[in-house]
Amino acid sequence: MKSVFAALMFGSMTILALPSSAQRVKLAEGDLKPLAGQKEINLEFVYSDMKVGKMSEADYVKKKKDEYNKKEAGKGDAWEKAWMEDRETRYEPRFIQSFTQFSGMTGGPIASAKYTAIVKTVFVEPGYNIAITRKNAEVNLEILIVETANKSHVIGKITCDKSPGGSFWENDFDTGERIAEAYKNAGMSVGGLIRSKAN
Repeated sequence: MKSVFAALMFGSMTILALPSSAQRVKLAEGDLKPLAGQKEINLEFVYSDMKVGKMSEADYVKKKKDEYNKKEAGKGDAWEKAWMEDRETRYEPRFIQSFTQFSGMTGGPIASAKYTAIVKTVFVEPGYNIAITRKNAEVNLEILIVETANKSHVIGKITCDKSPGGSFWENDFDTGERIAEAYKNAGMSVGGLIRSKAN
């Protein structure tokens, strides 16, 4: 029984480890040594000019909104509202929480912090779950580390590609939940990279 339990535990841990292994996170430019000893960092989120799947975000939102409104009057408008609100209510909090945990710094809207990380979303794959088949969400991010008082002074650029999002139990029929998990995983990886490069 002990050997069976150990095998099951190992299998579970292996599955849990898979999402982070799909990500590609790297310091693309600069040096993060100036962050050594910093206890906090200001986080700003930017979504301009991002792609959703193979479309611009504007085209994607219009397409989905029109599709939902044809099925049920007002459903598309409600979907569009939720799509935009999810940034502040789901994606950013998940990123901030895991970033803070793995970076060793308190992250968030902290105007007094010496440095700011500008987190720009470049690409989102919403994924899908229709019970018989599913696809994880993914996000690609570019993070510029700048001086808060002089944001034209960039000390480093981090890229985070293919950060996956999906529920461990595959109970992720909600698009927002899948994408939120992708931001959570990205925060973990970016935070870990900063911690390793700053020390």
